[in-house]
Amino acid sequence: MKTIKQVVIFEAEPHEVYEDFMDSKKHAEFTGEKAKISREIKGKIMAYDGYIVGKNIELVEDKKIVQEWTASDWEGHTSKVIFTFEKVKEGTKLVFVQENVPDDQFEAISDGWKEYYWDKLKDYLKAL
Repeated sequence: MKTIKQVVIFEAEPHEVYEDFMDSKKHAEFTGEKAKISREIKGKIMAYDGYIVGKNIELVEDKKIVQEWTASDWEGHTSKVIFTFEKVKEGTKLVFVQENVPDDQFEAISDGWKEYYWDKLKDYLKAL
């Protein structure tokens, strides 16, 4: 198993970026796929029209999201994702960590975060 770590800067306030991940409607708007995100600890999450399912482990509004994730093609395997949000001069610095990523999927998942989350969220924020 491997760990992905990525750092991304978004031209928006931490509250706005946090909400884009935690608000089901906003999450669906920026990804272009259905999402249902609970705001409760142990609450269920679903993104990319069911490809990703899991639950919230820790939520610190505008600062941190920790979730357990599994992908529909992982056959029961789970990983832990950690998003931390920090206000910086340019907007928000997001530090992202995904633990317990299968070795054979590491590169595809790492690239997928850039393509399906960071790039799409940057475009979404620019269009606001």
